Amino acid sequence: MVKILFFGTAAISKVFIESLHNTNKHEIFCVTMPDKPAARGQKLTPPAVKEFSLENNIAFIQPEKFTPEVIEQIKNFNADAGVAVSYGKLIPKSVFLMPKYKTFNIHFSLLPKYRGAAPVQYALCNGETETGVSSFYLEETLDTGEIIIQEKMSIDINDTAETLFNKLIPLGIDVMNKTLSRFESGFLSGTPQSGEPSYAPTLKKEDGQVDWRKSAKEIYNRYRGLYPWPGTYSVISKGKNDGKRIKFIEIEVEETNTINEDLGKVFKIEKHKGFVVMCAVGKILVTKVQPENKSVMSAWDFIQGGQISEGDWFGQASKI
Repeated sequence: MVKILFFGTAAISKVFIESLHNTNKHEIFCVTMPDKPAARGQKLTPPAVKEFSLENNIAFIQPEKFTPEVIEQIKNFNADAGVAVSYGKLIPKSVFLMPKYKTFNIHFSLLPKYRGAAPVQYALCNGETETGVSSFYLEETLDTGEIIIQEKMSIDINDTAETLFNKLIPLGIDVMNKTLSRFESGFLSGTPQSGEPSYAPTLKKEDGQVDWRKSAKEIYNRYRGLYPWPGTYSVISKGKNDGKRIKFIEIEVEETNTINEDLGKVFKIEKHKGFVVMCAVGKILVTKVQPENKSVMSAWDFIQGGQISEGDWFGQASKI
């Protein structure tokens, strides 16, 4: 029986602790974030990992800070290995070095690429064709520790952050289990990260605003990376809904070669499909939208309702 000190908070973390629990090979002590206000009512909501721990009689704590008392609780568990998956805050050195085999993190990129909170999203935004999962030893600096195991995966051109996460999670569980198996076999060495690091900081809502000065390919890749959150949107700057924000739920690249001056202009309407918008290079076809304060609808229904027309503009209605 391997004693696992598990650090995790997000819904994605729940899948990993569930996998550890279901093997019946581990005793688990969980460290998760405190309950937080959520949704419009701001009702205190427990993390997914806490809910799972309660349902399955797994011991857990939710420290605001790693006080001496909290550190003593963790020390008393006498863990063999620490596992961190989307915990949400930095773990102090005195804690991550506590387990017999130290603590490793599961990160959804091929480190040192995309260190930070949003590696899957940034890989898609930047048009990467390959990503993967890394297990690495925690250090005091963010995502810099020695690599234990790294597995690669191809990215499909139609992948969004949602679909790519769904593909990476099983790979991540496999990497986690392989890492623990290595520890049990006595192989504890890691490999220093090599190559130029890149970064994937936390996303904000405003990151979803379309920059029409980019090419159609770049805008499409950004849409893929930001779906479903924070999503991609633009503001109508000329037309019936002047000033209204429109969220783009589904888009595709219409063409990639034309150099345009009328950036953000609705170039044409495609019957039963949607509307085509000019980018700096190429055009995108918008096929599903969510108008401000309204439900998701097809772009064709939006057009049929007289809400947008050929010649309307998104963003800054000016020429280069």
